[in-house]
Amino acid sequence: MKNAVLSGGIIGILSIIWIFAMPRLGVMPQKDVVSPAEYFSFIIPAIGLFFGIMSYRKNDCNGQMGFLEALFQSFKILIVGGIIAVFGSILYISYVSSSGDNIKDFSERIFGALIVGVLLAFAVSLLFANKANKLD
Repeated sequence: MKNAVLSGGIIGILSIIWIFAMPRLGVMPQKDVVSPAEYFSFIIPAIGLFFGIMSYRKNDCNGQMGFLEALFQSFKILIVGGIIAVFGSILYISYVSSSGDNIKDFSERIFGALIVGVLLAFAVSLLFANKANKLD
C-alpha cells in the first residue's frame, strides 16, 4: 500500500498543480470545448502509473507480476491520486475560481480523467505483466 500512496500522491499533487496552472496558461474549462493544452493532462497519470507499477514490480514482486495484480495496484494508485485531485478541484472551485467558472465543466473533466485513468491502468498492467496465471 505504501507504493500506491506514494505514486497516487504524486499523481494527485501534479494534478492539483495542473488545475491551478491552467488559468495562468489561459486555459479555462468551457462547455463542449476542449483546449489542445488540456489533452496533455493525461501525461500525469500515465507517468505516475508507469513508474508506480514499475517500482511495485521491482521492489514488492521481485520482478514477477501477473496482470490482475498489476491492475489491482494500478486502481489503488488511481484511487489515491483521484481523491487528492478531486480535493484540489473542490478547493480551486470554492476559493480561487471566478464566478463564471462552472462546477459542471470541472466535473466533466474529472469524469473524463477517470475514464482515461482506467484505460491507462489496463495499458500499464498489460505492459508490466510478465507472470502467466494458469486457470486449471
